[in-house]
Amino acid sequence: MTKPVCAFIASLLLASTALPTAHASDASVKTRLEARGIKYEIDGDGDYKVTYNYSKEGRTQLVFVSGGTESVSGFQVREVFSPAARVQKDGINGAKALELMAESRKNKLGSWELAGDILYFVIKVPDNMDAAQLESAMDIAAQTADDMELEISGDRDDL
Repeated sequence: MTKPVCAFIASLLLASTALPTAHASDASVKTRLEARGIKYEIDGDGDYKVTYNYSKEGRTQLVFVSGGTESVSGFQVREVFSPAARVQKDGINGAKALELMAESRKNKLGSWELAGDILYFVIKVPDNMDAAQLESAMDIAAQTADDMELEISGDRDDL
């Protein structure tokens, strides 16, 4: 490669690293959440973050609705996800991972996934669901993740 071509490629690579990493949030999620009276924040990734408050238990649980969709064989799919544990801190090992996989098989909606050091309960839904259905998916994700957080970490409410 010539020096000008190398310099051009290098400038493209440097320019691509300067692009913002935040994703635009999808207004259709905003409309559905607001239709149900759900308060939310938009995080740095463009995901909708909702804090569930289980006041009777003195706990909270985060739930996220992805700000974007993915296309899979003609379906537009959106993720609803809720963190339940930290892999290292909570000692999630091979035996626990197998237990979580077996539980995922029993779940009719959603499964356990790892992203970095965090265990999430994730529900992948068609994006054409209405506001009430989206809220139901969020409720399921929040309750399932919070129950697992209690099982794994006891009374600690880190996520």
